[in-house]
Amino acid sequence: MKTILVVDDEVRITSLVQAYLQQQGYRVLTARNGRDAVFVARHEKPDLIVLDVMMPEMDGLSALRLLRKEREVPVILLTARVEDDDKVLGLELGADDYVTKPFSPRELTARIRAVLRRAEQTATPTAILRVRDLALDRTAFRVFLREQAIEVTPSEFAILQTLLENPEKVFSRLELLERLPGGEAYEGYERTIDAHIKNIRAKIEDNPREPLYITTVYGVGYRLMERPST
Repeated sequence: MKTILVVDDEVRITSLVQAYLQQQGYRVLTARNGRDAVFVARHEKPDLIVLDVMMPEMDGLSALRLLRKEREVPVILLTARVEDDDKVLGLELGADDYVTKPFSPRELTARIRAVLRRAEQTATPTAILRVRDLALDRTAFRVFLREQAIEVTPSEFAILQTLLENPEKVFSRLELLERLPGGEAYEGYERTIDAHIKNIRAKIEDNPREPLYITTVYGVGYRLMERPST
C-alpha cells in the first residue's frame, strides 16, 4: 500500500483528498504547514507528497527545498496561483507535477498515479544499503558489520533488507513474516519473527540485551534505528 502525505492548511481540502485517496486504496497522512510536512516526511517516509504552496509557518516551496536535501520523494504542488514564474520555480526545486486549485479529487488521483508510475520506472535501487556500521549488499546477498562479513540465513537477510530499506519505520511481525523467502506463516508466526530477530541481534549488536540497531516497539513490532536512542 502506497503512503501519500497531503499538506494543506485548509482542513476542507485535506479531509476531502484524504477520504477520496483512502477509497482508492492509499494510506494517507496529513499536515497543516510545511514545517509539519518535513517532520512527518522524515518519520513516515511517504511514497508521494501533495504539497500546497501557500501555507503559514512554512510555505510549500521552502518545505520542498528541505525535503530535496534529505531524500528523493515525488512531490505534486498545489497552488491557487497560475503565474509561470511560480511553476518554473517549483519545477526547478524538484517538483514532479503541478495541480492548480480548484481541482477535483479524481484529477489529483490521476496525477498521483502517473507520477508514481514514472517514479517506479526510473527508480534504480542502490545495491548497497547502509545504516551506520551495518551494510547489506542486495546483489551479492551479503551483510557486513564494520566492513566485516557476517553470516546470515536467507530469512535473516530478508528481514535485514526490509528494515534497512526503511530505517525508522516500524514493521509488525506479520509484515516481516510476509517478506520471508518461501513463507513461514503458521499460527506461531510471532515466535518465528522473534526468534529471527533474536538471532540477528546476536550477530550485529554489541549487547543484544540493549540493542542499538533493531529496537522493539512494544505491542507493534520492530524498527531499525538510523541513530542510537539516547
